[in-house]
Amino acid sequence: MESSRFDEDDERSLVVILSSLYKVLITRHHPSPIDSNKHFSTPSNNHIILRKPYADIKASLVDLFHQEPIEIPIMVLFRKPEEAEFSMVTDQGLRQPSNVEAMQHQHRKSISNKGLTGASALTVRQSLFPITLVTILFFLWGFAYGLLDVLNAKFQNSLGITAAKAGGLQGAYFGAYLIGPPTYSGWIVRKFGYRWTFIAGLSIYGVGALMFWPSAVYRSFGGFCGSLFIVGSGLSTLETSANPFIATCGPPRLSEFRLELSQSFQAIGSVVAPLLASRVFFKETDDTDLSNVQWTYLGIAAFVFLLAVVFYFAPIPEVTDADMALQAEQSSGLTGYMDKPLKKQYKLFFGVIAQFCYVGAQVGVAAQFIKYSVESAKISDAAGSDRYAIGQGLFAIGRFAAAGLMMVVKPRWVLLVFMTGVMIFIAAAMGIQGEGGVAMLSLVLFFESCVFPTIFTLSIRGLGRHTKRGASWIVAAVSGGALFPALTGLAADHMDYHRAMCVPLVGFFVAFAFPIYLNTVCAKELDGFRESKIGYQDEERWVGDGGYQARRETGIHHARGEGCAAHCEGECLLS
Repeated sequence: MESSRFDEDDERSLVVILSSLYKVLITRHHPSPIDSNKHFSTPSNNHIILRKPYADIKASLVDLFHQEPIEIPIMVLFRKPEEAEFSMVTDQGLRQPSNVEAMQHQHRKSISNKGLTGASALTVRQSLFPITLVTILFFLWGFAYGLLDVLNAKFQNSLGITAAKAGGLQGAYFGAYLIGPPTYSGWIVRKFGYRWTFIAGLSIYGVGALMFWPSAVYRSFGGFCGSLFIVGSGLSTLETSANPFIATCGPPRLSEFRLELSQSFQAIGSVVAPLLASRVFFKETDDTDLSNVQWTYLGIAAFVFLLAVVFYFAPIPEVTDADMALQAEQSSGLTGYMDKPLKKQYKLFFGVIAQFCYVGAQVGVAAQFIKYSVESAKISDAAGSDRYAIGQGLFAIGRFAAAGLMMVVKPRWVLLVFMTGVMIFIAAAMGIQGEGGVAMLSLVLFFESCVFPTIFTLSIRGLGRHTKRGASWIVAAVSGGALFPALTGLAADHMDYHRAMCVPLVGFFVAFAFPIYLNTVCAKELDGFRESKIGYQDEERWVGDGGYQARRETGIHHARGEGCAAHCEGECLLS
């Protein structure tokens, strides 16, 4: 029979299976707490030592089942799913790691996605520093996105290309989102964890920023598109890790608030970047000079690589899919959570579609805002840029306002109200001429502010062991930004910019159906997570709803053979 070696993940999985089975056997005869380290160990030579003789285990199996032990196919033991099996999460011992242990081990460079770390119950204080550090990344790609429109105009003037061809920059940037998150970015975050995904994303971003130097030297539009694609790949990798990390690092009831607040700094970056570009980076240059583009991105690359080093050494707790599965199960009494295969996560699929259409419509409005202002108010391009800066400022204010609202109002209601505002004012912008139309479109930007982060957090609610994969799909939906601007521009070429807003209107309409679905079908589940007290109880106590704790304690008593009488009060909680 051919033998084969197995790696550390295989070894850990086998230990979990054997130790869980063995605990069931010995708790039947020994009511005292079990220390699995006395019976199992995994030395560095990839061999598992059973400290209890195998003959005793076999005898216990025979005694338990009254027959010969059942043979388990070896492929079942050594298969390597990227998400933790739900039974493996709930069977990792009667005692799960605490949030204190998660903070003590946060300098670990990687962790198995199938193992519990205790990070499912982090408190606000414990999560404050890592969330602050990751929020810097949100500002970083907000800054990069803010430079995109400025560079677009700069390349048009410098290289003498058409507006349609310059739109290839947006296609390159957002096209990277379609490829990265569902493939390599999602695999990295599931295989190596958030820390290494941050580092990988920053490294890719830095390489893309460096590539702008030769592109500017040779004045190659194709080189600029390729550089921007690499930058987009890095930023999509960062979003694949940063968005779910912010959403899951800390008490679950504050998930939407945390991501909304962090994304507010992304909006600030989008406002600051054009201002710096016009008043600092390109102030002393003519329209054909691209030298400052080189130095701008060289500075960004240096900062990004430095930030990657910071993340290597920074204390970042790792939240695994196993942790999220445990957290969802702990809240099951409030949310009605039941573990389901990925193909039955319908809220996630609807969220992906809504996010794709919303982001596409948002980028379509932003890309045509200046031209719309020129057509509507009969003003110059410079004046139109000023109006767009006001709109971007309203967008940033809207995110801070929405974050504050979510402390007192249910996030699903906030999303519904803001999407309603988007629908009303985009329709008004299509019919009103003059400065009034510009004002209506500016209000569209204000109400757009909270939509992306809120769709994201509400879509991954209750995914449990599928959280990281689901989050990568929602980030991939950002690729809608590569489609809608081109369609909006095409409509403007054949009509005018007012009527061309019908293209974003269609995207917003599809996205508008999602909060309606959440408020009618998913209300109980979403409100249950908001009422959860996980992360607020003392770290030495079990956290979760009371029903879950009662069922868990009853399971322990039954495993110890103590029966129902003393613990179930006449009605078995496990039935």
